[in-house]
Amino acid sequence: MKFALQRLLRMVLCLVAVSVLTFTLLQLAPGNFADINSATSGSTGMDTGSTEQIGQQFNSRYGEDVPVVQQYLIFMKGAVTWDMGPSYKYPNRTVEDMIAQGFPVSATLAVLAVILALALSIPIGVIAALRHRKLADTGTMFVITLGHALPSYLSAVFLIIVFAGWLQVLPAGGWEGPQNMILPVLAMGLGPLAVLSRYVRSAMLDTLSEEYVTAAYAKGGKPSTVVIGHVLRNSLIPLITVSGPMLAGLMTGTLFIETMFRIPGLGLMFTQAAASRDMPLLMGSTLFFAIILMVTNLLVDLVYGLIDPRIRAESGRRLRVSKDSRGPSEKAQDSVTVASNLG
Repeated sequence: MKFALQRLLRMVLCLVAVSVLTFTLLQLAPGNFADINSATSGSTGMDTGSTEQIGQQFNSRYGEDVPVVQQYLIFMKGAVTWDMGPSYKYPNRTVEDMIAQGFPVSATLAVLAVILALALSIPIGVIAALRHRKLADTGTMFVITLGHALPSYLSAVFLIIVFAGWLQVLPAGGWEGPQNMILPVLAMGLGPLAVLSRYVRSAMLDTLSEEYVTAAYAKGGKPSTVVIGHVLRNSLIPLITVSGPMLAGLMTGTLFIETMFRIPGLGLMFTQAAASRDMPLLMGSTLFFAIILMVTNLLVDLVYGLIDPRIRAESGRRLRVSKDSRGPSEKAQDSVTVASNLG
């Protein structure tokens, strides 16, 4: 409970810091929504009448000539009460309604990408570990590293050219049915697949060198029983720590994929809001992205502690002795980096 309360308190402080930084940067950026709309001849999607309507809505919400600090406090009060006002670009829709509509689409993409990565990375990592330093190991790791080196938007371009251009078997964009999900999920899942595969391989190699695995073989255990019942089972526990932050990162990192495939998710809305300086939508979506990341990390830490009692004991000692409140999800970021760099 002490560990959870410390993380909750720190999460609130981080959200306040994110909101202050975001609001300050938006205030320092040159121009505003009306100026950009006029300079681009209305390409932001607003006409003159709607721009005047936005000005009236702003004055009714914040007041005329209100100080910037008071604007921030008014917006944060609306964020806490889930009432962030209308979007500048879409004045007939509120920010909270747009987040509620767009986030399920982004979350669906992220969940499917992680499921695909987990389903493929486990057998790939197991085969690579069992064939350590052989052709199966070096070959799969070479392909995985090559796939990880490509950014998701380049993978998306390649998939669109091959499957939507040359073969013409899948649509190049839209969000009408399951066939529209295949290419974006593949583009998003290649990076996590590479990271998880190398993570499974590294964990398998470490577990295979444990003494209890040697003892299991010495007692006459079948290789399949030892590998599946002992090695694989213990090697997959750390994946919970890695998959949680990875899922949160994918949920908040779908901007390029949604833009390229014309998917009406929160990432596409965020991109359009940034281009048109739609401040309420930018602030609301940024805070929502931050909440998703922090809540996911917290849940992963708590679930990991329930699954592995050693984490609970370690957390207790850490809180009493070193006062280091870093959770497993934060340490997993370092593990993912090491696995990505070292393979």
